[in-house]
Amino acid sequence: MKFPYWIKKKAPDQEILQEMGELLRSLSLHTVCEEARCPNIGECFSKKTATFMILGEVCTRNCKFCAVKKGKPLPLDVEEPKNIAEAVKRLNLNYVVITSVTRDDLNDGGAEHFAKTVKEIKSRNRRIKVELLIPDFKGYLSSLQLVLEAEPDVLNHNLETVPRLYSEVRPQAEYERSLTLLKRSKKLSPSIYTKSGLMVGLGEKFEEIVDVMKNLREVKCDMLTIGQYLKPSPKHLKIKEFVKPEKFKEYEKIGISLGFSSIVAGPFVRSSYRAEEAFNKALLLTSCRKR
Repeated sequence: MKFPYWIKKKAPDQEILQEMGELLRSLSLHTVCEEARCPNIGECFSKKTATFMILGEVCTRNCKFCAVKKGKPLPLDVEEPKNIAEAVKRLNLNYVVITSVTRDDLNDGGAEHFAKTVKEIKSRNRRIKVELLIPDFKGYLSSLQLVLEAEPDVLNHNLETVPRLYSEVRPQAEYERSLTLLKRSKKLSPSIYTKSGLMVGLGEKFEEIVDVMKNLREVKCDMLTIGQYLKPSPKHLKIKEFVKPEKFKEYEKIGISLGFSSIVAGPFVRSSYRAEEAFNKALLLTSCRKR
C-alpha cells in the first residue's frame, strides 16, 4: 500500500540518535522509541526526551502490531529504577513517561518495579510529573493498587483497538479487562489522571471508535490519544486504511464533546507523544471546570 502525502516524516538526525543512544546505553536503559520503532524518535530525541521502557526489552505477549521483542525475558534489573532517575536528572526532565513490556511471568506483572521507579524519581524531585503507561497485569487488582500507591500523576493504559478486532490485534488481551483497569484506577485514586490510546487503520469503523470513546468516558477516563497504525515490519498486521487528517479532527471534536480533558489525534500521534503538553492541557481544563 502506497503511503499518502500526509504520512511523511523527516529523517531523524543521526548525531542526535547516537548521543541519546550513548546516554541510554551507559545506564543500561531501553526506550519504547527505539524498541517499537516509533516514527517520532527524531523529534523527541532532539528535545532530549524519551519514553523509558522498564522490565527489560522482551515481552511475554505477541501482539500483532508491536515491534518489541517477544520471548522469554531476563530477570529484572534491580538497578533500573535508580538508573531511570539518573537519566531523568541528566536530561533535566520535568515530565517523564515510563512504559514497559508485558511480564506475565512475574507474579505482580512488574507492578512493584513500576512503583519503585516512580518513588525513585520523586524522591529526588517531587515536582517532576510522572506518567505511567502500564500493561493490564492480567487484571490483578493488587498490582494496580501497588502502582497507584506510588502516586504517579497519570495512569495510562491503552485499549489500542475496538473490541471486534481484539482477537486479531491483541490475542492475549481482553477489552473488558483493560476497560476495568481504567475504571478501577479512577475509583481507587480519583486525583490521578487516567489516559488511554487507540490505533486506527486496522479495519475498524468510525462508529466503533466513537463507541470506544464513549466507553472510556463511562469509566471517567480523562485523556485520549488516537494515531495511525504503521506496520513496523512485513511480519506485522497489514494497514487496512490510511485515515485522513480530517477524520482525526472529527475524532477530536467528538472527544471534546464527550468531555475528555485532553484528546490528541493525528497520523503520527502515539500514546506518549507530546505527553507533557496533553497533561498541562488537561490540568488547565480541569481547573476551569472546577470554577
